[in-house]
Amino acid sequence: MKRWNSETVKLGTRNLNFELCPLNFELIYQDLGLIPYREAWDYQEKLYSGLMARKISGEKIFPGYLLFCEHPPVFTLGKSGSKENLLINEQMLAQRGIEFYRIDRGGDITFHGPGQIVGYPILDLEQLQLGIKSYIEKLEEAVILVLKEYGILAGRLPGATGVWLEPQKPSVARKICAIGVKAGRHITMHGFAFNVNTDLSYYQYINPCGFVDKGVTSMQKDLGTIQDMEKVKGLLKKCLADTLRVSIIEHP
Repeated sequence: MKRWNSETVKLGTRNLNFELCPLNFELIYQDLGLIPYREAWDYQEKLYSGLMARKISGEKIFPGYLLFCEHPPVFTLGKSGSKENLLINEQMLAQRGIEFYRIDRGGDITFHGPGQIVGYPILDLEQLQLGIKSYIEKLEEAVILVLKEYGILAGRLPGATGVWLEPQKPSVARKICAIGVKAGRHITMHGFAFNVNTDLSYYQYINPCGFVDKGVTSMQKDLGTIQDMEKVKGLLKKCLADTLRVSIIEHP
């Protein structure tokens, strides 16, 4: 069993000097590997319901979860999204082996597929003393820190969640990480989709996140080479541990 916390964050060849604070909140980490979207959604619901029951029963402190996985090709549409942003019909989806789900997170339509790190933090924001907006910002910051280690400068685009490359240039801004979450009684589920070695051709079938004038990218595309997924996952866990100020416990 390995434990990550803000005191162990060491990226690349240099230490990052973060303000340290007591770490009394734990996330139990699981890598689910390549898993069908519906199966992962059901598992999230199970964990979410378990945390909700503990909170309703009056427990003040209980651990959360951090799930990493990849999915076979699937489009998901958030509860406030428009199906018009799906540009192909059900027959074409079936022909191309793509699933489609309308789900209960925020945000519009996005793609999940192999080569993408999909992260599902399931945790109690009250224990972290975070609001939903600041929580999303911390997820974004973790991805921005990872990309910085690879020499990729990323940031935020005003009026849009997620992580973007060249957000200051609207004509060339492109998203590398989409974020959409759900929170009930401050307990979260769903999360982020970080394009590492993702096949970007699938995005031609949607208006990603509802945008018709913005592109998407991946680490592989911007760096020109296939990236080591396990290395990226390790860096991402460390950065999440720091930005959320939690301890991440890895189980075999």
